[in-house]
This record gives sequence, structure tokens and C-alpha cells, in this order.
Amino acid sequence: MKMREASRLGVPLSEIGLGTWQLGSDWGDVNPDDATVILDAAYADGITFYDTADVYGDGCSEKFVGQFRAAHPDTNIFVATKMGRRGPQTFDEYTYEHFLEWNDRSRANLDMDTLDLVQLHCPPTDVIAAQRTYDYLDKMVDDKRIARYGVSVETCEQALMAMDRDNVASIQIIMNIFRQKPLEEVLPRAVETGTAIIVRVPLASGLLSGKYTKETTFAPNDHRTYNRHGESFDVGETFAGVPFEVGVEAAQEFSQLARDYDPNSTPSQIALRWILDQEGVTTVIPGGRNVEQVNSNAHASQLAPLSQDFAHELTNLYDSRIRQYVHNRW
Repeated sequence: MKMREASRLGVPLSEIGLGTWQLGSDWGDVNPDDATVILDAAYADGITFYDTADVYGDGCSEKFVGQFRAAHPDTNIFVATKMGRRGPQTFDEYTYEHFLEWNDRSRANLDMDTLDLVQLHCPPTDVIAAQRTYDYLDKMVDDKRIARYGVSVETCEQALMAMDRDNVASIQIIMNIFRQKPLEEVLPRAVETGTAIIVRVPLASGLLSGKYTKETTFAPNDHRTYNRHGESFDVGETFAGVPFEVGVEAAQEFSQLARDYDPNSTPSQIALRWILDQEGVTTVIPGGRNVEQVNSNAHASQLAPLSQDFAHELTNLYDSRIRQYVHNRW
């Protein structure tokens, strides 16, 4: 597993991390034994970066990650969590008292006195713009509640706004073959500032595996069922905001292109390699609902960079099939 480092973060991370939303409850039910096996498999593959949040399974994911970390003391495991989605998404909700309350809960769930990285969890734009937000976070660093902080964002505009703050160590953003806008301004700005870029939803909620058809269904408690139109949170978090039927057709075309390009790799691995090829990316955090998926995702770190001609084909696919649905929205 290759490692990458951004100056503001100051810690090397595995370029493939593990997103643990699926260890909460928004991708169907989770067996605790299965969660342990998945985390152990990631560690065996050299993954050192684990991303969670206080609302994934109402703290269930944080607890799994905390137990996993405790079972591997004296290692370079780095845990990032998020806060800010436990109440109404209004500016007035983001008080210092709530920051402390959310932080205390995560520290207990993760069994850590000082959290490695805390990210604001897709907060409203006015929260990202407010000076008081960073005053609160700086005080939490001073008090050793957190070692560093970042912002998980929905839009490129929010990412650029947050990176203007010198102490923002990381930006977490959706980027994949079906969401290419961050390449225009966000990644170049991250390189300039030394901000770590954590890429989430790298496989467009599984679309880019090429395994779905228009008839594919998901469990009722899976966000790919209940949030297709943004009923519960930003629709961009589900299938990267691409209408399912449109995404299925485009993903099938991508899968054929990927197999023709490299018959020895899966479409998912090629999709992850495309992200790793973008200058400014620090780590990408696919999920993994079983050991096979985790192992396959980790292997993308070992693939050679994609050719420029093939990357150009993927840009053409995006421009012709996907751009109109997502580019100007996020």
C-alpha cells in the first residue's frame, strides 16, 4: 500500500482508506462480527486511514472503529470522524456547546482522548463561512480534544471557501468518474495550500462496479432506496447524484471500456485508479461490505497509472452521459 502526505495534515495516510458508513445502518443491517472481519481485512491490506462519523448507525460505526483501534495498539492507524449532523442543519445549531457535546460523544465511542481528525459533516454554507466556526475548532485543538480538523463538503464552492482557512487540514469531497468538477479548481487549490483531499463516494454508491441493472433493488433501510431523490440528505451522496437509470447505462459503458483497457482488473479498481491519478488527492475511501471488496479496493493502489488516451475516453464518457446532471449542481 502506497502512502501519501499533505503538509497541512502532517501525517502520511494510505492512499486507499476505508469508509465505514456501511458499518452503520444506512446500507442495510450490519453484523458486529462482519464489521470486525472487514476492518481486520483492511488492516491486513495495509490500510491505515479509517473514516467514520457520529451519525453512522447512531454511533455504531464509531464504536466498531474504536474497538478495532484498541485491538491494534502502537500502530499507525489514523481515525477520522465527523460531527454536526445530530441536529437541525441551521447556523444556530452549530454552537460551541454542541461542538463539545458532539466531540465528547465521539471521544467516548472511539475511546480516544484526542481525536486524530474531526471533520464538520457537510454543514450549511454559512457555517463554513463563519469565523466563529474556526474559533471553536481552534480552541478544541488547543484543549487537546482534537489534533486537527477538516470539513466534509457537498460543493466545490464550499471546498474552496474552507481551504481559505489556514488551519483546515483536510477537505472531504465526492469525486469519481461521474463527478469530475473537483478537478477544475478544488484539486489545484489543494496542491497550492497543502490541504489533504479525502475522496468519498468513489464508486458512485456501487454504480461504477458495473454490476447493477435497471431492475436492481436494495434493502428498504439502504440509502440507495430511500434517498434516491434527496428525501433524507443531499441527493449527491446517493449514486453521486446521477439518476439511477442514467447511471446504470453509463456504468455499463464504462465497465466495457475498463475491461477492454485492462482485462486483469475490475471496473471498480480502474475507477479507483482514476482517482489516484489526479494530482492533489491524498486518500480515497471506498466502503467494503465484505473481505473480497476490501481486498479488491486495496489492490487499486498497486495498479499502474492509467494511460492518457484511456483517461481521455473517460472524460468523453462523462461529458456525453453525465455532465448535464451533476456538473453545475455541486
